[in-house]
Amino acid sequence: MGIPISQMWTVSSYVFKQKFIKRNKHYPLVLMLEPLFRCNLSCAGCGKIQYPGHILKRQLSTEDCVKAVEECGAPIVSIPGGEPLLHPEMPQIVEELVKRKKYIYLCTNAILLEKKIEEYKPSKYLTFSIHMDGLEEEHDEAVCRDGIYKKAIAGIKVALDKGFRVTTNTTLFLGAKPERTRLFFDEMTKLGVEGMMLSPGYSYSKAPDQESFLEREETYKLFQEIFYGMKKGWTFNHSPLFLEFLAGHRHYECTPWGNPTYNIFGWQKPCYLLQKGYTKTFKQLIDETKWDEYGQKSDNPECANCMVHSGHEATAVDHTFGTLGGFLGTVRATLLGPRIPKPKSQKVPSASGGK
Repeated sequence: MGIPISQMWTVSSYVFKQKFIKRNKHYPLVLMLEPLFRCNLSCAGCGKIQYPGHILKRQLSTEDCVKAVEECGAPIVSIPGGEPLLHPEMPQIVEELVKRKKYIYLCTNAILLEKKIEEYKPSKYLTFSIHMDGLEEEHDEAVCRDGIYKKAIAGIKVALDKGFRVTTNTTLFLGAKPERTRLFFDEMTKLGVEGMMLSPGYSYSKAPDQESFLEREETYKLFQEIFYGMKKGWTFNHSPLFLEFLAGHRHYECTPWGNPTYNIFGWQKPCYLLQKGYTKTFKQLIDETKWDEYGQKSDNPECANCMVHSGHEATAVDHTFGTLGGFLGTVRATLLGPRIPKPKSQKVPSASGGK
């Protein structure tokens, strides 16, 4: 796993305290802090920049961000957007969260990374999470602009040279080619990124492209073909049990409270993908949201095909650190590799693909 021991210890201690000392069922693991929606790209699978201009001009202040982080209490803070590097106070926001020893994943398309990187200091608490949707052809098509893959690669190299933690985050949509994705993993591994984060695309209501999202069985098939014969050099910024879930070896229900979202409107119910309103406080989000109305077992049609990491990674982590079976499963998967069902397709990696 591409996660430092200090971070794993912080998370495991936090989960143990929440589950067995405080006896909390609904506790956050990762705060998704969206300080702004505006972006310098117009990706077809994203709906954030579809808001009207007066909304795109708004942003959270440093004080707003710190208040939300302290109110939530999660040990990890993911800062997506929009494009966070457009926020003029982002270096101050990061600095304040580092002071509070929060593990930060600053998500960026890296267009501005070379220009802005001197405003940040390397720290074990700060990771640049670079948006990469595959090799050059796939990535530039996904972000709807040529040349962005090369800019992202340049940003990754600069960040690594300056001693920053760097990961990638990749969303895969209908039509993704398993062999091309495997080659992409090879390229990111050669670059030396700490780990790779993955998620199947889910139908975000504001996204312009509603035809490319994956259904559940399509997700299983895709990730079986990608992961079968997994190379030992690949490192993922995930619980290995989550990888098994993506490939259909395990079933996990969504825990949307595990990755709560805070943005300019407040605390979003129940997650960033569904527009079900907002609350003013985190406590209201936890206490007032009818959580049993969401997730696959609820039979809510909006949740039927969702397998995104923001809803299910927290379930896998809770299983890992909260149960003996989950812990032993994680140990086994870490030592021997995740259990990936053999794809039904005849196009599977050769035996050498796992060496």
